Amino acid sequence: MPLDSAARVFEDLERHRIVPVVSIENEAHLDALAGGLALAGLPIVEITLRSAYAHRAIARASSTHALRVGAGSVLTVDDAKATADAGASFIVSPGLHSGVVDWCLDNGMPVLPGVATATEVLAAREMGLRTLKFFPASVIGGAAWLAAIAGPIPDMRFVATGGIDAASAPGFLARPNLLAVGGSWFLPKGASSRDPEATATGVRDALAALTNPLTR
Repeated sequence: MPLDSAARVFEDLERHRIVPVVSIENEAHLDALAGGLALAGLPIVEITLRSAYAHRAIARASSTHALRVGAGSVLTVDDAKATADAGASFIVSPGLHSGVVDWCLDNGMPVLPGVATATEVLAAREMGLRTLKFFPASVIGGAAWLAAIAGPIPDMRFVATGGIDAASAPGFLARPNLLAVGGSWFLPKGASSRDPEATATGVRDALAALTNPLTR
């Protein structure tokens, strides 16, 4: 079980601002991705449970490549337990699953459950959480949703994922209650996804675009 505190995980998310969200098919794919992230200086990734290789990818990414790995698409408590055992540093779920949240809190595992409404935000707040996943961000209000929720519920922070791209990412990151955005728009596709240099270039370009006001 990882020993990182939730505060440390969320500090890292805020520091790096973007999180690659990926489905890993095999070891070669993982090694190329990890190599590219290392070249670009981005030591964090969310690996979704959408492939048969996912658990092995989490284990290899966290041990061999020393990445801070979030386990994504966690739907059940069993998913949370298995990915924690594999080496995940934090858990990401598409929705607010009370069983998953309770298990994570009881076991010291940072968790980002997905929310899409004020009701869900308040329910998560009542559980003791202060940082959540805003999902699917691009289809339920985008950055305007973050601005609206900050008024009545000012002590909550979010990591936004779901349909975010190069055009919309700066608007999300301009919101004070947003820690980071997650996605794959900046990662190479097809054969290029097996090229660490291509991955590094995509990450560097995305980071430059998000930090250079002239590109917004």
